[in-house]
Amino acid sequence: MSDQHPTFTGHHGLDLDEPLLFEQGAPGVTGVDLPDPGQFDHRFGQAARKSDIGLPGLSEPEVVRHYLRISRNNYAIDGGIYPLGSCTMKHNPRLNEKLARLSGLADLHPLAPLSTVQGALELMNICAHWLKTLTGMPAIAMSPAAGAHGELCGLMTIRAALEAAGDGRGVVLVPESAHGTNPASAHMCGYKVEAIPGNERGRVDFQSLKDRLGDDVAAVMITNPNTCGLFEDEIIEICDAVHAAGAYVYCDGANFNAIVGRVRPGDLGIDAMHLNLHKTFSTPHGGGGPGAGPVVLSRALASFAPLPYVVESEDGFELIESADDSAGSPYGRMKGFHGQFGVFVRALAYMMSMGSDGLAQASGDAVLSANYILARLQDILTLSYAGPCMHEVLFDDRFLDDTDVTTLDFAKAMIDEGVHPMTMYFPLVVKGALLMEPTETESKASLDQYIGMIRSLAERAKAGEAAAFKEAPKLAPRRRMDETAAAREPVLRWRPGVSEAAE
Repeated sequence: MSDQHPTFTGHHGLDLDEPLLFEQGAPGVTGVDLPDPGQFDHRFGQAARKSDIGLPGLSEPEVVRHYLRISRNNYAIDGGIYPLGSCTMKHNPRLNEKLARLSGLADLHPLAPLSTVQGALELMNICAHWLKTLTGMPAIAMSPAAGAHGELCGLMTIRAALEAAGDGRGVVLVPESAHGTNPASAHMCGYKVEAIPGNERGRVDFQSLKDRLGDDVAAVMITNPNTCGLFEDEIIEICDAVHAAGAYVYCDGANFNAIVGRVRPGDLGIDAMHLNLHKTFSTPHGGGGPGAGPVVLSRALASFAPLPYVVESEDGFELIESADDSAGSPYGRMKGFHGQFGVFVRALAYMMSMGSDGLAQASGDAVLSANYILARLQDILTLSYAGPCMHEVLFDDRFLDDTDVTTLDFAKAMIDEGVHPMTMYFPLVVKGALLMEPTETESKASLDQYIGMIRSLAERAKAGEAAAFKEAPKLAPRRRMDETAAAREPVLRWRPGVSEAAE
């Protein structure tokens, strides 16, 4: 036997430490047999390659193993509870996926003649109808591609309405309890952004808002339920005050899943609100999409909705793509085509299969799940604001005082328990925030297991096991990264020798 030490793989059981394809490849190796291209003189002229192409050479088994192994590192809702607050990572019915893959829907081309896609236009029209019905709003813009895109759409609609009236207001008020993309969207739309503080109840400080309203304020952007997981119970008074000042109310609808089927935003006085179809209405999301962010509009803003949109006529369904053909005064387009059609299919399938009673039950179950976690953990964690909450519950790091364990340490330890961490350090108005959203699709058994894990970690932290938290995660394929360096000095491209030099 050799006296040399054995070579370790770096694996942890079946969690495999998988190198990049570039690190595995070898020159001359290939998984396919290509025909001989023959000999050519100056085939590409001046465009001829002067160096190796740089692609890895691997056999077919190596490629298959690589993608299987890295797929095991992808935590997903199909693997376990995904308690990310403000993200609504829930199970979505496979039936909706099946419908979105039907050949007559999945194979459509956006430039197909309208006469050949009447069914698709009808589907979009029906989907728009039910979204307007659920929100109590008379108009909708279906084209925005996601939530933040919808925010921009709503603000541009407000801007178009003000400009048509000759009103040059230039300020948008954003409460501290609103979603973080709101001020960015307002700034992108050319507005000056001013913050409105929250009160001790985790909601908008109504008096501060009223004191700031004036003839320079174009809109107020409010999230309801807000990022603290609380319903803004003075929303009607807020809308009345904003309208009295000649401004509009934009509502961030990312948390609509907490109230769908129970509250119609139009009844509250909202002028514009985007709907994250990928959160509330069944489309798996995360990792960049897909998504859709239709914007429902009040009567005051309806005529300024962007192009294109579907209308029904005696001859069938038409797509209005020109301002000359529009009955209103659209401000233009948000994107080249109508919207995320596959998401519309899933959303309509979800709404039709659930019905109004099913949607109301889903939102009720989401709120029930969050309040169950609140009730079971409030004695060992520290609740940021008095309950009850809506679809997500917000804790902070005061329960970790004098333990030398941080919110980040606590989250990393959750990875070793096989659970994706909850949202950390958000919303920013709460120090060391731990925002948990269990969603309506988790069973009581799943919630009990999650609660037991959180309680166990909290007890260990308070028992003085800080060193173990600092070392977590131990069981993941990769140990804890330097997240500050990753954000400030990201490595976005693999280069030969760089990884070896870094080690």
